[in-house]
Amino acid sequence: MDDAHEETASNLGHNVRQLREARGLSQAQVAKLAGVPRPTWTNIESGSANPTLAVLLKVAAALHVRVEELLATPRGTGRFYPASSLEVHKRGAVTIRKLLPEGLRGLDIERFEIPAGASLVGVPHTQGTREYLTCERGGIELSVRGRSFRLEAGDVVVFAGDQHHAYRNVGRGRAVAHSVVTFASPGARAPG
Repeated sequence: MDDAHEETASNLGHNVRQLREARGLSQAQVAKLAGVPRPTWTNIESGSANPTLAVLLKVAAALHVRVEELLATPRGTGRFYPASSLEVHKRGAVTIRKLLPEGLRGLDIERFEIPAGASLVGVPHTQGTREYLTCERGGIELSVRGRSFRLEAGDVVVFAGDQHHAYRNVGRGRAVAHSVVTFASPGARAPG
């Protein structure tokens, strides 16, 4: 068996097993649904089978997927990012941590840790940007273009992120908040 054939057989075995388990079926149950002998199904899942096209079509039909999905490179189940790998920086006394390890177009999510009495002046974003501030802990006063909002744990304020704004910890202990910024696409207008 050459490397490409081994990889395809391995992909097939992994994908078939993952799809079967996701559906909560035993090998015997799904083999019966597909109309193939259970030993054939076991060999497919082990990656040692070289099934015919007819068998692959039966397997795909039983799992309600296309044959291509059975042969594709398996999708990753997830990727772990330790806290130390996420970007952290300070602006004055405030610690700002990125909550996403990868940038998403048009979206920024950060966690603010604001010591008692400390404040942070926000940077106005491009026109049409929306900002969502959620207070996780403590008390935060958000000022947006001369208007003040006092947030306690669980409160959320949605505001135009293209305005002058500032955050201030008005509590006695450390305050924690999450900021979600949705950037407007070029030429788009923000909702009223």
